[in-house]
Amino acid sequence: MNDEQGVVRRSLIQRWFPERHVYLRSSGDDIRGYVLTSGKQMMMASVAVVAAAWTLVASGGFIFDMIARTQADAEVVQARAASERLNADLQARLETAVVRMSATTGGLDEMAQMVERRHAALTNVMSMFHGVDGAEAALAPAPALSAAAARPVQRIVAVRMDQERLIERAGDFAQTRAERLRLAFRLAGLNPAAYGAASGSALGGPLVEARDPQALAAILDVDEPFAVRIRHAADNLSEMRNLADAAEHLPFDRPTQARTTSGFGVRFDPFNGRPAVHQGQDFAAPLNTPIYATAPGIVSFAGVRSGYGNTVEIDHGRGFKTRFAHLNAMAVQPGQRIALGQRIGAMGTTGRSTGVHLHYEVWMDGRPQNPARFFRAGDQIVQ
Repeated sequence: MNDEQGVVRRSLIQRWFPERHVYLRSSGDDIRGYVLTSGKQMMMASVAVVAAAWTLVASGGFIFDMIARTQADAEVVQARAASERLNADLQARLETAVVRMSATTGGLDEMAQMVERRHAALTNVMSMFHGVDGAEAALAPAPALSAAAARPVQRIVAVRMDQERLIERAGDFAQTRAERLRLAFRLAGLNPAAYGAASGSALGGPLVEARDPQALAAILDVDEPFAVRIRHAADNLSEMRNLADAAEHLPFDRPTQARTTSGFGVRFDPFNGRPAVHQGQDFAAPLNTPIYATAPGIVSFAGVRSGYGNTVEIDHGRGFKTRFAHLNAMAVQPGQRIALGQRIGAMGTTGRSTGVHLHYEVWMDGRPQNPARFFRAGDQIVQ
């Protein structure tokens, strides 16, 4: 039976890859002949298939990144357009309120009380932005009108208008930051919804359950339209903080600023010249160039691994792990807690290595990921 299978296999090989003879004539009328055996033709066909597959994978990743960026940009443009329309409508309504309030002072006390209640709610919202980069400058209130330049009713209306603008800017600020973080997660090949889902409202307390605008207005003791805008700002801020907290624990940073020599995917093995899957990204630099942790975590391994030489592995939680291989020296120990940017070793050429370089890998749920995607995500967050 095995002999019959062998005959059939050789027959198929001869049919698809028959022995071919190639003759080349030189300029001096010399003729050279070359024999393309079935084995050589099969090797050439295999190389062509691998090259085509790699080109398809690389092109698919590039197209995916372009689509992700385009979709995110479109979402940002739509959000800004909606915000501008809302601000225009708000401005028109407030100008009408100024005219009415200027004509009569009958509602002056009521207006002053509303402003005070709004101020208490707004203070609660603004406190949530404490520590967020750029929030203090973006959400600074407008200068108050002087007593000599305006009547009391005009000052009250001016404060109310500034409150309206401030809560809108708070929502837009948080939404813009959240959009940038969502794009970063998509560039890394991650689903932002899995990391930005709110575990509770950023306002906390009874407001967690107050999803209905009327209920929220009653709790805050403010008018319903203002309560809706507070809910909008709080939801955006909650998602932004969840994404930012998750990003701080993911390997979005670079282990070194050295030049890249080999990327993730199929390549020709430098030792045997055969196609092989490269599960990380290589960086080349002089011996003992410092290597840094790309995210906080705990050292799960520090020692020698077959083929990798001196290796450090860091567990970042949520199923993420990074690996640093071919190190000349290791500066950490298993079980040690590591901070972002902490030096964990020095570049070397230990293990199966052709020269001084760092082999860096990113793993998620037991599967190798393309580190370049995570670097692009980190660059997006920094912008």
